[in-house]
Amino acid sequence: MAQVLLFGIGSSVIVDIEESLHRAGVTIAAGIRNFPSDHHLSEDVRVIVPDELTDDLRQLPYLVPLFRPVHRQSAAREAAGVGLRHPFRLIDPTVAAPRRLTLGPGSYVNVGCSLGSCCDFGPFVFINRGASIGHHVRLGAFVSIGPRAVLGALVTIGTGSVVGIGAVILPSVTIGENAVVGAGSVVTRDVPPESLALGNPARIRRRSSIDGGHDSRNTS
Repeated sequence: MAQVLLFGIGSSVIVDIEESLHRAGVTIAAGIRNFPSDHHLSEDVRVIVPDELTDDLRQLPYLVPLFRPVHRQSAAREAAGVGLRHPFRLIDPTVAAPRRLTLGPGSYVNVGCSLGSCCDFGPFVFINRGASIGHHVRLGAFVSIGPRAVLGALVTIGTGSVVGIGAVILPSVTIGENAVVGAGSVVTRDVPPESLALGNPARIRRRSSIDGGHDSRNTS
């Protein structure tokens, strides 16, 4: 049976990833606590700190079970720094994955999502429960898509951006890098990098100094 490590176990979303792994027939070799905090893993899952990684464990693939891009980027860098080299790709078995799909290493697609054909998802993308992604969508590295978000065809989202719960992005719209689309927003036009877009129709509420992982309003 395949095994995987979970690096960074402080987020409650880890329970969904544990269920996806179970449905996929993949066991968790260990959860790695890289920061002192509580965790939500099952009691039977071994929990270790980075200093306890053995050479055998370093050969295993790993996932970073954190929703916010800034946290996922930081943990991925730390994982590489302690010798982990094989990011794991995971699509929940409930998802009908199209044949023409590029899924970057370290990416995760949660239960009940709908994926259009000819999409290109970069490394460490996180697509949460029930999101609907149209065809020919491009997601940059470390993009996070919230539950029940809807992305129309030909949408492009830049590295490190967040689309909040239930947001709708109309076809052919581009979201710049490190931007945040708030929950329930309807985006009808392009969003500049490092901007916060809110409302229906969405308007730019803040520019610059926005990192897709730092502005947490209604995004997880």
